[in-house]
Amino acid sequence: MQGYTFVKGEHYPVEHLVFETAPEFVEEFLEVDHEVWTLGEAESDLFDHIPFLYKEVWINENKPGEMHFIFIWESMESWKKVDDKDIQAALIARFESKFKHPYKLTRCIQNEENFGLHRYSRFERI
Repeated sequence: MQGYTFVKGEHYPVEHLVFETAPEFVEEFLEVDHEVWTLGEAESDLFDHIPFLYKEVWINENKPGEMHFIFIWESMESWKKVDDKDIQAALIARFESKFKHPYKLTRCIQNEENFGLHRYSRFERI
C-alpha cells in the first residue's frame, strides 16, 4: 500500500504507565513530564544515544485527568539501566519540585504483565 509501511517481527519492550491528576492540571503535568522525564531519560549520561525509540502520550477524554504514557524501548537492558532506583528517585524529586499538584500513578501495565509486553509489528503512514 503506497504511503504506508508495515514492519513485523520486532521485539521491543513496551512501558505503559497511567497517571491521573485533576483535569485543570493535565497540561502542566505534561509540560513538566516532558521536561523532566522525557528529556531526563533521553539525555541521560548513561548512553551516547536516546535509549527509547519513542514515547507517546495518550489522553483519555472519557476520564478527564487520565494520561497514558507509552514508551518503546530499544532493549530491556537499556530500560533497566534507566530504571535504576537512584536515577528514578532523582527524577521523581525533580518532577515533584516542579509539579506542585496532587497526582498518582494508577497503573503500571508492564508490571501487571511481568514485562511481557513487546511491540511485534507496526503499520503506519509515512
